[in-house]
Amino acid sequence: MPLRTITTHAIPLDARRDPGAAGGEGSVKVALVGCLGLVLGALVGGLVGIGLGLAWTKVFDTSSFEGYSGMLVFFTFMPIGAIVGAIAGGVGLGYAASRGSGG
Repeated sequence: MPLRTITTHAIPLDARRDPGAAGGEGSVKVALVGCLGLVLGALVGGLVGIGLGLAWTKVFDTSSFEGYSGMLVFFTFMPIGAIVGAIAGGVGLGYAASRGSGG
């Protein structure tokens, strides 16, 4: 009997009442929404990066000799924007899903 008492007390009180709190469907939902945020954030971040790169080439009058300004935008600004957007989107939507999964 003492073994059963130990295992019963080892489970958090919230997990006994809510099956999703112990890592069930709630955590799967958070992971899927986080992955969706990662993909959408990368797309939006890439578009924002392209816009910022085009603005950079206009403001700082970047040379267009042999496509330098285009390479600057698509090989520098777009990947940086996509990486930042993916991280922000994944963390942001994952956090939002974890906050909303309790109710």
